[in-house]
Amino acid sequence: MKREFIVSEKEELLSFLRNNLTSKSKNNLKSLLAKEMVLVNGKIQTKFNFILFKGDKVEIRDTKIKTDNNYKKEIKIIYEDDDIIVVNKPAGLLIISTDKEKEYTLYHMVSSYLKTKNKNNKVFIIHRLDRETSGLVMFAKSQKAKNLFQSNWDNMFIKRGYFAVVEGTVKEKEKTLVNYLNENDEHMVYVTDKNKGKYACTQYRVLLENNKYTLLDVNIKTGRKNQIRVQLKENGNVIVGDKKYGSKSDPLKRMALHAYKLEFNDPRNNKRTNIEIDLPYAFSKLVK
Repeated sequence: MKREFIVSEKEELLSFLRNNLTSKSKNNLKSLLAKEMVLVNGKIQTKFNFILFKGDKVEIRDTKIKTDNNYKKEIKIIYEDDDIIVVNKPAGLLIISTDKEKEYTLYHMVSSYLKTKNKNNKVFIIHRLDRETSGLVMFAKSQKAKNLFQSNWDNMFIKRGYFAVVEGTVKEKEKTLVNYLNENDEHMVYVTDKNKGKYACTQYRVLLENNKYTLLDVNIKTGRKNQIRVQLKENGNVIVGDKKYGSKSDPLKRMALHAYKLEFNDPRNNKRTNIEIDLPYAFSKLVK
């Protein structure tokens, strides 16, 4: 969240903040500046005596702003070449901006990282994960690369692998789920019939289980919105922490779905490529 103000007359920054944030003390305001939580015309400003002019825009963030130098540390780069970059997205992070959040997104972080190499570098989204899902996300470094991968996306994959921890035990230890999915006005995806929904296909196999939870290796054959979440629920086992679709437990304080594998025939050279990351330790701990 942030608050925005437009300057009406020439004034020092600290004086402006005191006049507009009357509930905060002088020390509180200096702390905002020191913690890099104040922007002037889109740039972080820490000097209390910085001169503002009429028409300047002042923004105050409620959390510390992430500076470009921090982005490489914050994003975990798994693979990078001249055309694409694949990163490990943490759970809870948006991929692209919304009306409520413009800056703290995976797209912005990857873009900022690439611009530290060359200010003219650009980044393009190839595919997405739900906000609640962690794991591998691929970006392109050019419109040409984006178009190439997106035009081949549905056919190039050998496996798009996910780890999921679901509530309870799963009756069938290995299964292919086929449903038709639609979305209502509240953005809830649901199973419907062939004439009203889009075809969705998800495969799973049980890796580990106890009397409370089951760890699944999931492979998706289609990429519908909330596909894994809805199809596993329809099969009788909701994903742990998935409150949207009825989870009754949240031991990890996040949804237990992690995109761990992108195995594909590279459309640039037709070479088989496998990009893979480990099972989150917290997932395995649940099913020990």
